[in-house]
Amino acid sequence: MLGLGYLAAVLMGGVLGLIGGGGSILTVPILVYLMSVSPVEATAYSLFVVGTASLIGSVDYIRRDLVRFKVGLVFSVPAFVGVYGMRRFVLPAIPDTIRMTSFEVSKDGLILTAFSVMMVLASYFMIRGRKNQNADQNIKLNIPLIGLEGFVVGSISGFVGAGGGFLIIPSLVLLAGLEMKAAVGTSLMIIAVNSLIGFIGDLQVMESIQWAMLLRFVVCAVVGIFVGIGLSRRVPGAKLKPLFGWFVLVVGSAIFLQQMFA
Repeated sequence: MLGLGYLAAVLMGGVLGLIGGGGSILTVPILVYLMSVSPVEATAYSLFVVGTASLIGSVDYIRRDLVRFKVGLVFSVPAFVGVYGMRRFVLPAIPDTIRMTSFEVSKDGLILTAFSVMMVLASYFMIRGRKNQNADQNIKLNIPLIGLEGFVVGSISGFVGAGGGFLIIPSLVLLAGLEMKAAVGTSLMIIAVNSLIGFIGDLQVMESIQWAMLLRFVVCAVVGIFVGIGLSRRVPGAKLKPLFGWFVLVVGSAIFLQQMFA
């Protein structure tokens, strides 16, 4: 199964490079179901994978001057607080079994259920697509709202181990007035730093990390990213994104149903 998991990592990276986002949301399911990693560990490893992949992806956007660092800073600082606090303090404090009268759920089950809901939400934005914008709009920065959104996204990302790009990009467009390409580039920078800071929080509480497996997984994902970037010059990634969204919807729904009837 490990070989299949590494192959899936290459495919995940390929999707990320081809359509410019979304592929990393499959990291946790791949780690849990193909690599036999516990859900709690998988969310930590996913932050490292997503952070590294987003960092690599953001380099090209920085080179093309499509990263708005001021907006990114306003969003990132409260996001850092949210993701670090979630990984360092909140998640370790959640008991392995949560009991509420006659209802009982495991910590792993809660994480997978929350992640499946996030997959379904992400699939909606992939299927629906985005409106094209060609220039930054002259909108005054709504710093309190952007900061609040940053904290919420950081907390969610810290809990489920995903980048949260489908939440970040609409915020940058609507609240900061960024055009779409700049929003995507800025979101990659935010996700990279956000995810890696969350992983640092895990380093302080996790007893051991499967570094050999994790680094192999990252290498496979990065190989896939470069393959995907190469294919993106020939294949219309924007047209493939809704199809991938339907795939994410099916996977997310399957995980949700499995947890509901487990």
